[in-house]
Amino acid sequence: MSQARSSWNTNLGFLLASIGSAIGLGNIWRFSYMAHEHGGGAFLVPYLAALLVAGIPIMILEYGVGHHQKGSSPLSFVRISRRFEWLGWWMPVVAMFGIMLYYSVIIGWCVNYLIHSFTLAWGPDTQTFFFEDFLQLSDSAATLGGIRLPILFATMLVWLTCWFICFREIHHGIEKASLIFMPVLFLLTIIMVGWTLSLDGAAEAIFGQYLHADWEKINLFAADPEVRAAAGNVWAAAFGQIFFTLSLGFGIMITYASYLPEKTDIAKNAFITCSVNCLYSLIAGFAVFGIVGFMAQSQGVGFEEAIKGGPQLAFVVYPKAISLLPGFNVLFGVIFFTMLVIAGLTSGVSLIEAFTCSLTDKFEWPRRQVATGICLTGFLGSIIFTTRGGLYILDIADHFITNYALVLGGLLECVVIGWILKATVLRNHINRTGIGIHRTWVFFIKYTTPAILLYLLYLSAVGDLTRNYEGYKSSQLLLYGVGWLVLCLAAAFILNAFAWKPEKLKRRHHAGEDDLLV
Repeated sequence: MSQARSSWNTNLGFLLASIGSAIGLGNIWRFSYMAHEHGGGAFLVPYLAALLVAGIPIMILEYGVGHHQKGSSPLSFVRISRRFEWLGWWMPVVAMFGIMLYYSVIIGWCVNYLIHSFTLAWGPDTQTFFFEDFLQLSDSAATLGGIRLPILFATMLVWLTCWFICFREIHHGIEKASLIFMPVLFLLTIIMVGWTLSLDGAAEAIFGQYLHADWEKINLFAADPEVRAAAGNVWAAAFGQIFFTLSLGFGIMITYASYLPEKTDIAKNAFITCSVNCLYSLIAGFAVFGIVGFMAQSQGVGFEEAIKGGPQLAFVVYPKAISLLPGFNVLFGVIFFTMLVIAGLTSGVSLIEAFTCSLTDKFEWPRRQVATGICLTGFLGSIIFTTRGGLYILDIADHFITNYALVLGGLLECVVIGWILKATVLRNHINRTGIGIHRTWVFFIKYTTPAILLYLLYLSAVGDLTRNYEGYKSSQLLLYGVGWLVLCLAAAFILNAFAWKPEKLKRRHHAGEDDLLV
């Protein structure tokens, strides 16, 4: 007999868990650098437009599907139509074995640097320390080298922490952890921003670089075709950032919403989740640009020379700035890397939960054994990223997964719900749960959002076909990038092949609603 489905104890717990999933490491180091690179304050225009026409609509869709069908993404899609169960598996498989394997290693880096913060072990040359002393980076992706034991042990600690949270029922594990982690994260972020704003050079960097608007970079109607093309790439980048930062296309939000009680305001929760996530990114950017501005002024160099994108911002630029602080360097470092660890963990547990719930829904295996097996398998799979060549593999896998796998999942979600199934029925269900959503939501799901995601796929494909990503060899891109995607797709179809228990396939009906099928 099927066990009763677990549920959130409070709506606040659900919101904090969903926001924690959305707020990750990229909110702290990716958004602010993208804003700087794509027009500063002007970047907020396409970013907010992307939030309105892509982020919020898909968030409402995923919340609505999970709540309506009361299941993980595979269970939800198979209840809608057996033809699309594979899509329900594709998303959590990619989340778990496409992202969490290397994401856990990055969190492990943060754990190592949190320990290094107590002694400022990175010294004056933080770039050399990161690449040569810490990573001991090999010459190329073709040379894995040996395993870096400090990274391996930190990664093991990350998986153990995630296991401890995920092996419990949702209201005892993830909800309780979110009620602790998220307030702490918000408090540390406020402290970090306030402290940063007091530093010399911070205000100039924030207002002169971060918020300064270069409107030409987003001008889609410029006379110069090259400017128009560049602006198109900026808009595409904004939509891509919104999509990735909200944890869309992972199956996470479908899973989390499936634990909600019947009386839940779906649209309101979606608005809150999206708004808090984006507001956090904006506020965290003050701390990032403030500290880089301080560092640039302290060293007498230009801002452009001081700032770096991606992981280097957290593991090269920030440690350098921490060392230059006039006082309380250790405390500042501990706060910053604790922020990163918490942001990483709250996202990590959601990636594991999406796959855990999918397996327990289909096979009805005990949750504790499933979570244990997943975390053990995940840790073993992540070992390749703890090698001296792990950064190269991480970079390639991340590029292909975020630019293709997740976008494709979101695109197919919109096509399935918008065209093959009745989006209007899902809208009616959502409207019965609380504040109503306008019928333009159906238009976005059917036309606007799929067109944008298709354009993102086009841009990525054109870029990768015209030049090898970051100069990697084609064989390496095929092995670590395309090969990884193929393995994830194969796993999705293998899981799809197993039969469901007949009682599981009964579609859920709600008072006054039609079936979702056309």
